[in-house]
Amino acid sequence: DQTQVELNLITFNAAISACEKGGEWQSALHVLNVATRSNLELDVITCNAAISACEVGGKWEKALELFGAMIRKKLAWNAVSFNAVLSACEKGGEWQQALHL
Repeated sequence: DQTQVELNLITFNAAISACEKGGEWQSALHVLNVATRSNLELDVITCNAAISACEVGGKWEKALELFGAMIRKKLAWNAVSFNAVLSACEKGGEWQQALHL
């Protein structure tokens, strides 16, 4: 018996969150790219998980880039999104970047 997993936004969100918790920011961004290419409509949970993965990985530039993409695509963002970006900037010693948000 082979079990097949339905690839939907929930499975992509879970995969990105798992990457974040494992400190695998590059893998998280890869999963995000696959989800995007699958023509799924990303949501705030997807983006927050990816931003948080970048924050954990010390990639403040990527976190800012993802947050900016959320705004450009008019995706709803929330306090989790904002705090993850702020934390990424703080951990990267880039507090000046945080002032521009």
